[in-house]
Amino acid sequence: QVQLEESGGGLVQAGGSLRLSCAASKRVFGLTAMGWYRQAPGKQRELVAIVTTDGSTNYADSVKGRFTASRDNAKDTVYLQMNDLKPEDTAAYYCNVRARTPFGRQYDIWGQGTQVTVSS
Repeated sequence: QVQLEESGGGLVQAGGSLRLSCAASKRVFGLTAMGWYRQAPGKQRELVAIVTTDGSTNYADSVKGRFTASRDNAKDTVYLQMNDLKPEDTAAYYCNVRARTPFGRQYDIWGQGTQVTVSS
């Protein structure tokens, strides 16, 4: 089974930066996208950013201009550079891999989550 190994979370002051990384333990065949979701206490899990296999990116409106997602296709690794962090960014951040089997079945792999806490 493939595991997603996340790192880079921590406690920072507002305006600070963090860089999250997520690496697949082995090659994911049929991978179509890698991305990041976050979930704050009492809130729904929300999409933060995704990177497709062709390098296209998509961001939540709340992080546009502050966060940058990038991907190393050769290593099945995705990064999230987070700048100008705000207290409302505080959440558990989950790496996500979306893949498709040769038969067309789409599935997701989730990381264990890494906590990002931003103090005011």
